[in-house]
Amino acid sequence: MFGKKLKAVLLMTLAVTALGAVSTDSFAAYTLNPEVKDATPALKQAAEIGVRTYNNPAMQSVKNKDAMLVLSFGTTYKDSRKATIERTVADIQKSHPDTKVVLAFTSHIIVDRIKANEGITIPTPEEALAQLKKDGYSRIAIASLDVIPGMEYAYDTAIYDLYKKDFKKMTMGTSALYWMGQENQRDDIAEFVQAFKTQFPKIGEKDAILVMAHGTPHPSNAYYSVVQNRLDAANLGNVYIYSVEGWPHLDTVIPQLKAKGIKNVILMPMMMVAGDHANNDMAGADADSHKSVLEKEGFTVQTYLHGLGENTAVRKLFVERADEAWNALENSSSIPQKKSYDEALKLDNIVSI
Repeated sequence: MFGKKLKAVLLMTLAVTALGAVSTDSFAAYTLNPEVKDATPALKQAAEIGVRTYNNPAMQSVKNKDAMLVLSFGTTYKDSRKATIERTVADIQKSHPDTKVVLAFTSHIIVDRIKANEGITIPTPEEALAQLKKDGYSRIAIASLDVIPGMEYAYDTAIYDLYKKDFKKMTMGTSALYWMGQENQRDDIAEFVQAFKTQFPKIGEKDAILVMAHGTPHPSNAYYSVVQNRLDAANLGNVYIYSVEGWPHLDTVIPQLKAKGIKNVILMPMMMVAGDHANNDMAGADADSHKSVLEKEGFTVQTYLHGLGENTAVRKLFVERADEAWNALENSSSIPQKKSYDEALKLDNIVSI
């Protein structure tokens, strides 16, 4: 009985812009069905999926001064940070050349270690927003460099919820993987696989690529099953996903490799950076590293130590997610667009890996 009532009340329809949410020039979100006349605050908050937008009624007379805040977990691996996170932020800046773009790390531990070891101060999201407020910025678009909407993305949306009333307007973009083709939405996972595969080497019947995801206790760990489905649908050969801290794990995949007679394995991180997990958990020399475990099981193992941020096609997806947050801030996809990402790539002669 409760389920039927909830379904009647929570009926949602895709009604974001006249151009539709599947366009990368618009922004993807949901709104409540117009038949819902007296939506409670709880119901409105429950409907906040996709790109989120908050207009502060108390600050509508404040002059517009816009900025973009890019959130990443961060890494202490300096070289990988420059090749992945900083390069992605630079591409976002190229897409918005006249906009202030600020990078913040959600890992306070990493922020502290970088400051202690490198003398570089990278703000936390809280510090970045406090500074933007102090500098007079009134409207903020928040972009995420998270792969899936897991625990770290939950931090991003918590920042949005806690600080949105400090500004005239705030928007929150999605993680790279968010929609999966439901209710006429785009399929981020299939799109990601097409981008991700640009770094895959050619493999034979006895070869396999093992894609290492992070894993999470958050229910979004289920995204990895959808990624596996899309990998299979793309007919890429023996490509399997596993995770460091979630499911499936390496022990889940090894029996499948043996059943198919796989002899050679390539380990590849599905993370923004090639940091501690990639260098130690995946490719380390310790007996419990994934490389060592697989070698002990009789496989020949190669490792690919590059983060997703080094893949031009994947970086483009992150730029597009940032663009969606920006378009929502501007509240119209018909506004003059910033210099396109593709144009920026041509100008800088950036070549795909």
